[in-house]
Amino acid sequence: MPNKIKKVLIANRGEIAVRIIRSLKDMGIKSVAVFSEVDRESLHTRIADECICVGPKNAKESYLNKIQIINAAIVTGADAIHPGFGFLAEDPEFAKLCEIYNIKFIGPSSKVIGLMGNKDVSKKMMQSIDIPVVPGSDGIVETVALAKEISRKIGYPVIVKARSGGGGKGMRIINSEDELENSFKAAKKEAENAFGDGALYIEKYIVKPRHIEVQILADEFGNVIHLGARDCSIQMNHQKVIEEAPPTAISKEIMDKLYEISIKAAKYVGYSNVGTIEYLVSENNEVFFMEMNTRIQVEHPVTEMVTGIDIVKEQINIASKKKLSYKQDDIKIEGCAIECRINAYDSDRNFIPSVGKIDCLNIPGGYGVRVDSSIYQGYDISPFYDSMLAKVICFGKTREEAINIMDRALDEFIVEGVKTNIKFNKMIMNDIDYIQNNYSTSFLEDKVRREGE
Repeated sequence: MPNKIKKVLIANRGEIAVRIIRSLKDMGIKSVAVFSEVDRESLHTRIADECICVGPKNAKESYLNKIQIINAAIVTGADAIHPGFGFLAEDPEFAKLCEIYNIKFIGPSSKVIGLMGNKDVSKKMMQSIDIPVVPGSDGIVETVALAKEISRKIGYPVIVKARSGGGGKGMRIINSEDELENSFKAAKKEAENAFGDGALYIEKYIVKPRHIEVQILADEFGNVIHLGARDCSIQMNHQKVIEEAPPTAISKEIMDKLYEISIKAAKYVGYSNVGTIEYLVSENNEVFFMEMNTRIQVEHPVTEMVTGIDIVKEQINIASKKKLSYKQDDIKIEGCAIECRINAYDSDRNFIPSVGKIDCLNIPGGYGVRVDSSIYQGYDISPFYDSMLAKVICFGKTREEAINIMDRALDEFIVEGVKTNIKFNKMIMNDIDYIQNNYSTSFLEDKVRREGE
């Protein structure tokens, strides 16, 4: 029987908190916003039904304070917590606390989060069901000597990655043995600082692949479907910059294979709620499993635009123990959607973060334009959290139309008082290789390097 959720605490901030609150309002469910002391005037606190302070500006003492978040849910009478993305979204210990205190965690079980969040474990699980993975170490690589041995075996270039990583942290591409020791140590230190876990593993670095991810919906009754896929190959320093759905440069044969193995993987691990399985597709059309993200993704709106499905609403329905309201045959992918992340940094000065007050703001609109944001005129951009200000998502009947609409929307997007990457995103929309769909994950780095020569 469905278990109706009446009030949801959003354990996050910024545009994703605003995004979740909007779906809750549409569903007639009460919302509770949490905030740190410096986020008191943030938009998510203004539009939620209730808000509660969970600590000072330091994220470790506020948004990452598990006990404080649980206490906030208890005090406000929230019967569920939506973690959004980042912060506690993929923390199995936090999900377990929710289970202990009988608060519904809107996501998969703590067990599944723990399994799939551990990249070396998840790779072994995928190998056990014959899903191809990138060649690399069997597990954690403890020493430089072992790293050298493995790298010689699989061949350079290699990439070291943090076991608990994400967003490009604790990651280094290594082209030769001469680079290995310094890069290995630097990645380990960065991972320790970012995640409190310096464990690394090594993979063969696939040159010029496409980064493709499949969106999964799974209920608690074993039903699993996919909502198509996204191409997330436009990246800078291993962080996604522009995403689009569906991937139009990959053959139907390859995409059907990715859909098949994604559903197979989700069923194998007993997955429920929303999840994303990420792959690399090589120039030779080889497919390699990378990881599974056990949360909603930053780029989920492009999937919503081409399917017409509110993914956050589906998360809440699944958490309410409802069966999926869609079968696979119901899912129709129509048109093309592109997302540009708008960040507060100076793309003309090596992407230095920018802070300050937004003095003037114009949000783009018109046919095919959606903006997910938490900013407003007069809002102070602080240096304490992620630099993303907004996401511009544009839909067209064709990829060409979507690009043209995005180009127009970026022209209309005015933010004064802080530096942004709006001009940088517009440059990509007008790049001939991007327009012709001729790019890979190294596209931006190659472009920056060429322009610097």
